[in-house]
Amino acid sequence: MIDLGVELSNSTLITSKTDLQGRIVYCNKDFIQYSGFSEQEVFGKPHNIVRHKDMPRAVFKTLWKYIKNGEEVFAFVKNKTKNGQHYWVLANVTPSLDSNNNTIGYYSVRRKPNPKAIEKIIPVYASMINAEKTSLEASESILNTILTEKNLPYNEFIFSMQENLI
Repeated sequence: MIDLGVELSNSTLITSKTDLQGRIVYCNKDFIQYSGFSEQEVFGKPHNIVRHKDMPRAVFKTLWKYIKNGEEVFAFVKNKTKNGQHYWVLANVTPSLDSNNNTIGYYSVRRKPNPKAIEKIIPVYASMINAEKTSLEASESILNTILTEKNLPYNEFIFSMQENLI
């Protein structure tokens, strides 16, 4: 049986904002509740304070490629809690813009993912992590092969999994 970790409620919306360097400048009560960190422990700290070791670096490389191009991105993310547990989220990350359309930071909303999608993504991520022992490119290749086989762009692949279509 797959360990899906701490399950988010259906109404959970974990939100946070970071500056351009990825340091947390805002988080809501759901972020505090699920991460187990206090506001004082996260403000000004890198958002990767909740990054779980089971997350492939190639997923974050894809995420950063989208948001640096001014596009939103969706991803299944396994986060760690302060006490060593974990929780899965469906993350939506977008650039935050000023009145002149300059990116001034990033905004993320995370919600409960489809458990069937997580069951499917866990072995993909495990393969990617294993490939990263060789190189980041090898990990990216696994993801790109899946996207090519499914004939889907990254965000549509994530949506299809969330909706349990693939």
